[in-house]
Amino acid sequence: MLVYGLDVRFKLSSSRYMDKKIQKGEYLDILLRSSKTVFSNKDVALMWGEKANGPVRVRLNYYVKAKKLIRVHRGLYVKDKNYNRFELATRINTPSYISFETVLGSSGMTFQYYGNIFVASYIKREMEVDGQKIEFIRMKDYVLSNTLGIENSDGYARATKERAYLDRIYVSKKYYIDNTNPLDWEKVFEILPIYHNKRMAKTVKKYYDDFKK
Repeated sequence: MLVYGLDVRFKLSSSRYMDKKIQKGEYLDILLRSSKTVFSNKDVALMWGEKANGPVRVRLNYYVKAKKLIRVHRGLYVKDKNYNRFELATRINTPSYISFETVLGSSGMTFQYYGNIFVASYIKREMEVDGQKIEFIRMKDYVLSNTLGIENSDGYARATKERAYLDRIYVSKKYYIDNTNPLDWEKVFEILPIYHNKRMAKTVKKYYDDFKK
């Protein structure tokens, strides 16, 4: 299974909590001091130096009932309502990263507004969590596991505009990109080989030829 660099850094930074026994009043403090805004049972167990089993869930349930934490989805908790929704979207199914129209729209490449958060993942699924619609789009394992063109920041993985552009063309045979001016074509052609897709390569070349006119 793919583990993005961000997760590796999280594990390394969390290891310091395992070097000493946590005192009774420190469990919640550890979570509140974390830069993460969304926690899974596994995340919490790692930070507390415990196994992700009954005792961890019992303690988390206690904090939810005491209104110290909020459960936003099965097995996922947040400190408060100011959590990062992109971080939440990528924690529901892992590995995953923000891509497609979410990135294309913020980069000025698509002019239509999309309220959904689009996520590249290993499954195809649409759901609504805490009022936010999330669309998971399935990618082949060899594409999903390649981190070229994926950046890690603010607690989640996100495609660059070049990777998001290629992701969309990869999964959609007929799709029109409104504006390709923001693209760095050198980066596009650097990432393109990871898809192993001749049809897609022809589409990209056509976009590039139109851009050069």
